[in-house]
Amino acid sequence: MSNHFTPVDESTWKRAVHCSVFRNYVEPAFCVSTELDITNFREKLRARSLPFTFSLIFAVTKCANEIEEFRYRFVDGKVVLFDRIDTSFSCMNPETELFKVVTVPMKDTIEEYVSLAAETAEMQEEYFSGPMGNDVFIFSPIPWISFTHISHTNSGRKDQATPLIDWGKYFERDGRLIMPFSVQAHHSFVDGFHVGKLVNSIQNFLDAF
Repeated sequence: MSNHFTPVDESTWKRAVHCSVFRNYVEPAFCVSTELDITNFREKLRARSLPFTFSLIFAVTKCANEIEEFRYRFVDGKVVLFDRIDTSFSCMNPETELFKVVTVPMKDTIEEYVSLAAETAEMQEEYFSGPMGNDVFIFSPIPWISFTHISHTNSGRKDQATPLIDWGKYFERDGRLIMPFSVQAHHSFVDGFHVGKLVNSIQNFLDAF
């Protein structure tokens, strides 16, 4: 993707001190695992014949884009704020049991996004279609198992600030469908408070869908 961004004046930026501290950590990212109630969301998706995975990617991306802290990145060593963040997700080939990484721009409506995501995933033959921009949210659903914690590979790049978002196999609890959900973010830009805002926003979206 090549979305527009605005350079941040770090001399007046309220988060400059926090950023300068955490960007030099050996491991500047942190990961939080929680749960989402998808009961209403799954029911409404089925009624509208919308696929679960692409629809949830849309929902999470929409909510994350509304929180400024999730749109900060490092570009050429400088802090920038993107106008919009798009999506990149893993897609499994059941025959080869290998996944490919598919990048799809965000759309205004769930129907538009789901249609484009399905078409792009179907048409892409390469496992990795080229260097991934940092103006995406990376999604790696793990629908085969439930989990209470998850970790990720680490390239060693301290300026890699792309949030990583995962969810696992949902299950029933007290008549509700519960799904494990995880967010990894760069502490230079995002705190636990902002992850909490995101999770609450997503849950509200799912409940009101």
